[in-house]
Amino acid sequence: MDENKNGYLIIIGGGEDRTGRSEVLGQASLLLEQSGVLTVLTTATENPRSAGEKYRETFKALGIKNIQILNINTREDANKESYCEKIRNSNAIFMTGGDQLRITSILGGTTACDLIKAVYFSGGLIMGTSAGASAMSSTMIVQGNDNEPARKCTLKMAPGLGLIGGVIIDQHFDQRGRFGRLICGVAENPDVLGIGIDEDTSVKVYPDLHFEVIGSNSVTIIDGRSIEASNVTELRQNELLSIVGARVHVLPQGFGYDLNTRKVLRLNEKQPDNDL
Repeated sequence: MDENKNGYLIIIGGGEDRTGRSEVLGQASLLLEQSGVLTVLTTATENPRSAGEKYRETFKALGIKNIQILNINTREDANKESYCEKIRNSNAIFMTGGDQLRITSILGGTTACDLIKAVYFSGGLIMGTSAGASAMSSTMIVQGNDNEPARKCTLKMAPGLGLIGGVIIDQHFDQRGRFGRLICGVAENPDVLGIGIDEDTSVKVYPDLHFEVIGSNSVTIIDGRSIEASNVTELRQNELLSIVGARVHVLPQGFGYDLNTRKVLRLNEKQPDNDL
């Protein structure tokens, strides 16, 4: 791995195909060298053994030979040299689903967290599904209302791992009706880009911070910089949210997005699509 060079992020909306084409998880075998080591980090889940073994079998079937399962279950674990050495020797980290607050509360500020960032910022690969996806950003959604209209003061957010800044990531997006909660997050933080990722779908973030959509469903992007007005305050909590001027894109496979310029890209062109 190279020093001072971003690697790749594969941010997955959960529910990824593990038995068919496995197009989303298959990105690991495309990006990982033959001798590379993939570590499945099961901190998010309360069933680490079964989750770890399921992903081991999936990645093995995809042609990855060097797979290790790592369950960091306490902050003490996250500072132990025996655990940290496994991360230090990894070329890729895959974070399972579960509870994103478990990831950040156990790993945040520990040696293990620093080493995970070092894998990415020295050219390695970080993958995360569901909770593992949400935890990648600097600010993450912890709790909010599914399948309900957007309401003020109903969203709970917390610091994430900080692998990618300037975004809020939500997962199981269309399947659990999470548009309302993501747009609340953007209304409260208009400078932050909201990224909602459907199941069996991912964004593949390249080192230059453009991404492409991979998978069978779509990615929703909410850009708050164009917001003209909203009623977001702590007054009259639980009131319906009003928001004017937010910009929304819905992108299936074949599209991408440049996080630096905030422009939609067509696959293989990497040029802004001004018609969208």
